[in-house]
Amino acid sequence: MRQPRVEILYFEGCPNHEAARALVERVAAELEIEPDLELVEVPDAGAAVALCFLGSPTVRVGGRDVEPGAEERGDFVFACRVYPTERGFSGQPDAGWIREALRAAVA
Repeated sequence: MRQPRVEILYFEGCPNHEAARALVERVAAELEIEPDLELVEVPDAGAAVALCFLGSPTVRVGGRDVEPGAEERGDFVFACRVYPTERGFSGQPDAGWIREALRAAVA
């Protein structure tokens, strides 16, 4: 099975990037996938724009943001990210988005 590349972009001091990492690892384990996980620290606002950073944490699988519709956004910021999930706003992406992205990456 292929090892999909998963990036978690964050800034130092982000209160949610470790939880996002744990979520990615849990979903990958459930799917019996061992992703190539990389933590990418975004040091400043200039890097946020250069990396198309939508806030911390940002989870990408195969270079694509796991949040549906994120590729249409252009509000690159050096700030915390809030995800609009079915259960309300959250500091990390929905597990279903990660699951879908990982499945697509190994298909």
